[in-house]
This record gives sequence, C-alpha cells and structure tokens, in this order.
Amino acid sequence: MNSLKLGAKVQIIMDENRKIRLGISIGDLNGIGCEVILKTFADARMLDFCTPIIFASNKTISHQKNELKIDVNYHGVQEAAKALTGKINVMNVWKDIPTVKFGEATEEAGKYALLSLKAAVAALKEDVIDALVTAPINKNNIQSEEFKFPGHTDYLAQELAGESLMFMITDNLKIGLLTDHVAVKDAPAAINPILIRTKVRTIEKSLMMDFGVRRPKIALLGINPHSGDNGVIGEEDDAVLKPVIQEMSNAGHLVFGPYSADSFFGSDAYANFDAILAAYHDQGLIPFKTLSFGKGVNYTAGLSKVRTSPDHGTAYEIAGKGKADHSSFKEAVFAAIQILRNREEYAELTQNPLQKQKVRR
Repeated sequence: MNSLKLGAKVQIIMDENRKIRLGISIGDLNGIGCEVILKTFADARMLDFCTPIIFASNKTISHQKNELKIDVNYHGVQEAAKALTGKINVMNVWKDIPTVKFGEATEEAGKYALLSLKAAVAALKEDVIDALVTAPINKNNIQSEEFKFPGHTDYLAQELAGESLMFMITDNLKIGLLTDHVAVKDAPAAINPILIRTKVRTIEKSLMMDFGVRRPKIALLGINPHSGDNGVIGEEDDAVLKPVIQEMSNAGHLVFGPYSADSFFGSDAYANFDAILAAYHDQGLIPFKTLSFGKGVNYTAGLSKVRTSPDHGTAYEIAGKGKADHSSFKEAVFAAIQILRNREEYAELTQNPLQKQKVRR
C-alpha cells in the first residue's frame, strides 16, 4: 500500500475524477472521537481528498468545537446525499442536545454513539457514502437491545455481506486475528480448522484486492508459548494449527508457521511476510500498538464495504482537554480512501484479465 502520509496522497487522489464521500460515525461523545475528527478536518487540505460527512448533529459539533477550541467550519445537512463537496458536512441524525460529560462512561453517550453508527452504516449500505471511518466507542455503554456485540467488527459483520476480519494495518505491518474480542481462556477452544482456513483466505483476498499484493505470504503465530514445544506446553498447535498450515501449503497457499509469538516481532521476522495471523487479541494487538501506535489503523477486512478506525479507544483520561493526537484517525481516513481506490482498480483488472496488471509482485 502506498504511504499514508498527507503529501504522498495528493497525486493519488487528485488524479481521480470522483470525490469519495467519506462517512464518519461520531463514537462516544464523552471520549476523544469528536476531537480527533475535528482536528483532522481542520486541515483544509483534507477536503481535497474526500467529502467528509459526520453523522451527529449541528448542535453537538458546535458544542464540541467550542469546548475544545478547534477552529473549523461545517455545513449541516438533513440528508447525507445532499452533502457539499469542499465542505465538512454534518448529517443531522438527532435534534436534541446530548449531555456531554468528558471522561465519563454514560448510558446517554452510548445511546448517541449507536444512533450515529446506525445512520452511517445505513448510508453505507445504500451507497450514499463510499466508505466509513468510525470514531471509538465504549464497548460497555453502547450495549442495548439493538447492539449486543463486543465491538464494531461483529456489528458490521451482521450488517454487511462477507467474512469480517479485524485487520490492524500500517504500510509495513499487517496483523489479523483468528479470535478478536474473545476471553483468553476461550480462545484456544474457538480455534478450529474451518476458522483458520476462513481467516487465511480472507486475509489473502484482502491483501490482493485492498493492498495490491499479487501472491500474499502469511505467517501464523502459535497458540501456546513456543508454539507448544511439540506438545510439552499444550497440544493445540500440533493438533490444530500445523495440519491446516500443511494442508493449505500443499494446496498452493503461501502460509507458514506456527511461529513462537514471543520472539517473532523482536527479531523483525514479521518483515518477511505480507501479513501475520495472530491467535488471539493481545497476541496481535500488543506488538502492533508497540511498533505502530499513532500510525496504525483498524481495518475491517473481508466485507462488501470499506470501514476503518483509529487504533485507539475513547481515551477518557484526556477527553475534553484538547490533548488528543489525531494522527491515527487521519491515517484511518487515508487508508479508507486508498483501499477503496485499490478495490476499484482490482475490479477493473479482474474484469479484463488481458489488461496488464498493476499489482506489485
């Protein structure tokens, strides 16, 4: 994937005739979501790359920008389809004025986070917006009769067609998860041959379609310490992972492992692969955030639509203080744009197999 830096994006995006409509869900109003959104688009150059549509309300955005002292102008619309190019658009999802309590997890904040997300996803499904960037939610206070999921990924898997995969990405590091928001004690039992095959194929397809990798090379991390040490520290690696890896390798997939997770990243072994598939959440997320925090993007691969998010949470401890770093949110914006462009190019190339392929080897 090309660089996600601002300057490097100018030629890529400006060469395209169609301006991407980028939907943005507001996230938890008591967190840093609105702050990183407004800081990102306070840079007027961002409007050269996309038409942002924030799903919230004029009054909510006005309150946040005043509280955070962020100098930004926006245009309110009643329908996302009427968003204006060259403007920050705010789609009025609600008319009332939510109570904002920075740094607190409240039921009210969860309610409005869900209203924003539902409206944005509906617009995405109806092709009113081209891609979606989600600001962080609180996984506890958003729970309701309409949202009984451990996070965005599972909700989007229900709403959008495809096999969802939590895919943490930068230019040089991409980590997918066999199990994501699952308790550590339950992760080994959740890993089975069908799941492994599905996740590997989802990563392969995403690398080809979304990132222009012709022959994806994927590493799997072991479930147990030292990948089980031949059964001394658990049998799952020998009984479950190794047979599937061998089977897929024999079938022509460039799949390798299982590798001992404790030394895999420190030795830079990850640099030899296009993507890594971790067994469970922290096995993948700890090294990813250590190596890439502030530059990383959470991408939901495998779906019919493009959704990205910053690699951090609500950050209640700094909410409302104007201290939030918006770098990861900006990277999420650029990633969504670039992935969408890559998908369009991939579709064109695969529809005309005689055309010279532009994907990298």
